[in-house]
Amino acid sequence: MISTVLADDEVLARQKLRQLLRDEPEIDVVGEGMTAAETIDLVRATKPQLLFLDIQMPGMDGFDIATELCTSKSVPMPHIIFTTAHDQYALRAFEIHAVDYLLKPFTRERLSSAVERVRKEILLANQQPSGGSAVGQNGRAYTNRIVFKSRGRIVFLPVSDIRWISAEENYVRISTQNETHLLRETMSRLEEKLDPEMFLRVHRSSIVNLHHVKEVRTEGDGDYAVVLVNGEKLAMSRGYRSRINGWLTHS
Repeated sequence: MISTVLADDEVLARQKLRQLLRDEPEIDVVGEGMTAAETIDLVRATKPQLLFLDIQMPGMDGFDIATELCTSKSVPMPHIIFTTAHDQYALRAFEIHAVDYLLKPFTRERLSSAVERVRKEILLANQQPSGGSAVGQNGRAYTNRIVFKSRGRIVFLPVSDIRWISAEENYVRISTQNETHLLRETMSRLEEKLDPEMFLRVHRSSIVNLHHVKEVRTEGDGDYAVVLVNGEKLAMSRGYRSRINGWLTHS
C-alpha cells in the first residue's frame, strides 16, 4: 500500500480527490490537511509515501510546504503530486522534482496516470536517487524526466520514453512511441541534461536514445544512418560513427 496524505484548503476538493482515489487499490489515505501547518505536522507524524498538495494554501503555499519538509532529516520526503487550478507553476513544480502536476478539474484517468508514476518511482527508489535525476557513470546527475506544455496540457515525460530528438529552427522535436512534441529549447541545453550513457548526439541536429538503436548503416550515397528498432532512420555525421559503433560492440 502507498500511504497518502491529501492537502487542500477546500473541503469539497479533498472529498472529490478521496472519492477518486477509491478506485486506486494501492492508495491508503492516512490523513488530510487544510492548512500548511496541519499538512507539515501530519506528514511528520504519518511519514506518508505520497502527498497530494494544493499550491495555494493558508499560511504557506505548496512550494513553501515542500521546502519545509525537505529540511527535516528524520522524515523521508514524500513523493509530491501538485493539484491546482493554475498552470503557471508547472515548471517550478518540476524544479523541485514533483512527480506530477494535476490541473483542476482533472479526470479519473489523469489521476490514475499520476498515481502510476508514483508507483514506478517507488519501485525505482532503491535503484536511483529520488526526485527528478539519475546518476550517470561519471557521477554526474542527469534528469530522468522533462516537463513542458504541449497541446494545452502539461506533460511530465520520462526520458526513457524518448526515441530521438531533432532540431527544428528555434525548437526541438521530441519523439516517443506514440507522439512527438515541439519544445522551444536548444539542442545543446537539452543534451547537457541527458545521460550520455543513454543518449548520443549523432548529428548536429539529432540526438538518439541508444536503447532504441538497432544498427548503423551506410547509405547508397556514402552517408551513414542510425536505424532504430522500429525501422526509423536518422542521419548520422561521420564524426559520430566510431562512438556509436563502440557502443553497439559492447552492448
